[in-house]
Amino acid sequence: MTQPSTRPSTRTSTRAEQRSARHRPDPQRWPDVATVPTSAVRALVARALLRSVARRLNLRVELPGGALLNRTPPLDGAPVLRLAAPDAFFHRVGSGGLIGFGESYQAEEWDSPDLIALLTALARSPQTLVPPRLQWLRRWFTARQPLEQLGTPENARRNIQSHYDLSNDLFALFLDPTMTYSSAVFPSDSHGEPLASWELLERAQHRKIDRLLDLAGVRRGSRVLEIGTGWGELALRAAARGASVVTLTLSEEQQQLAERRIADAGFADRVEVRLCDYRSVTGRYDAVVSVEMVEAVGRAYWPAYFSTLDRVLAPGGRVALQAITMPHDRMLASEQTFTWIQKYIFPGGLLPSVEAVEQTLAAHTGLRLTGRQGYGRHYAETLRLWRERFTARAAEVESLGFDGVFRRMWTLYLGYSEAGFRSGYLDVQQLLITRLGEDHPR
Repeated sequence: MTQPSTRPSTRTSTRAEQRSARHRPDPQRWPDVATVPTSAVRALVARALLRSVARRLNLRVELPGGALLNRTPPLDGAPVLRLAAPDAFFHRVGSGGLIGFGESYQAEEWDSPDLIALLTALARSPQTLVPPRLQWLRRWFTARQPLEQLGTPENARRNIQSHYDLSNDLFALFLDPTMTYSSAVFPSDSHGEPLASWELLERAQHRKIDRLLDLAGVRRGSRVLEIGTGWGELALRAAARGASVVTLTLSEEQQQLAERRIADAGFADRVEVRLCDYRSVTGRYDAVVSVEMVEAVGRAYWPAYFSTLDRVLAPGGRVALQAITMPHDRMLASEQTFTWIQKYIFPGGLLPSVEAVEQTLAAHTGLRLTGRQGYGRHYAETLRLWRERFTARAAEVESLGFDGVFRRMWTLYLGYSEAGFRSGYLDVQQLLITRLGEDHPR
C-alpha cells in the first residue's frame, strides 16, 4: 500500500480495540490496516461530521454497549453503523476520509447488521456527506492518485494483474460457470424489475453477451476484436456464431484459462488470445467489443483508447461497449481523488460519464455514440448474487490463502458496488459507437 502511516496512538483503548489488537492484521501485508493513524483534531472533526451525516441521512450510529452517537434518536428502520472501536474509527476517517472508512472496516472496527442498506444510504447523496459550508475540509480528507497507478503501458499491466491475477480459483468460487465478471441481464417482471437468482445467472450472462454481439453486428465471417478477454466467454459466443476473434488481455492467469476453455470448446482455430495492451493491437475489424474495460483505462488515456477503436475499426464496422458510468458532475468532482477502491481493488481506474465518452469521441476520433441502453438494477442483483456466494464460501476463500482482512475487503467492495447501483449513483450501459457519416443498418 502506498499511503504513509503515522505511529500508533497511545490513547486509552476500548475492550473491542484490545480484542482487535490480539488479532492485528499482518503489518507486512496490510500496513495501513494494521496501523491506526493519529490526529486528535481530525478525529474530532470526523466525529462531528458523522453526527451531521447521521442526522441528515437518518442513520443509527451505535457505540460499544449500545449507546448512540446520535444526539436525536433516528427514525424506526434507520440503517445501522455499529462502531466496535470508535476511537480508531474516527482517527482513521479523520486522517484518510473514505479510505480510512474502508480500512476501518477491514480492521473490524465497524460493521452493520445490514451492510447494503447502510452503504446505499451513504451512496444516495455522496456530494452531501460533507456539508457545503465545510467542503473546504475535503483537502484534509482526500489524497491524489499515485503516479505509479496512472494507466501508462508500463503501469497498466501491473494494475490489471493486481486484481485479475489474484487466483482463477478465487473467482471460480463466486462466479457462475461462464466465469463472466460483469453485469448480467436477467428477465424482468411486469414492473421492469430484474428476476434474479443463482439458477438464472448463467443464462442472464449469455443474454448480456448476446445483446452486445447483436449490437456490434457479429455474425458468420465477422472479424471481431475484443478488448479485455475476461475468462473467454464472450469470445466463445462470438466464435460459435462463425466469427474469427482476436481477444486481448494483460492477465496471464486469464489468458491461460481462456485458452484452455476455448480449446475445450473446439474453437482454437477461430480465437486468438493475445497478451497485449490495447494500444499495441494491429489489424482491422468489422466489430470491436469490450466489456467493462474502459473503467480501467484512466481519464488521461481515454483519447488513446478511443483512438485505438477508431484506428482498428473497418469501414462500416461497429463498436459495442459495456461500461459502468457515473454522473458527469460527480466524475469531475472525483477524478483527481485517490479512493479506497483504487488503493485496494482497481488501481488506476475511473468510471466515465456518458458525456465524457461523447466529448472524447468528438475531440479525438471520427466515431460517435449512436445508441445506448442502461440496466443498473441488473448489476445490483448480479453483485448481490456474487456477494452472497462469496461470503457463504468464506472457508474455501481462506483455504486458498486469503486472510480475514482480504475477505472483509472483498465483502465491502462487492457491497459498496451493489449499493452504488441500488442508489442510482452508478449505472451500467451498453453503448453503440459508429463512424461519423457511415450508414449502419441493423
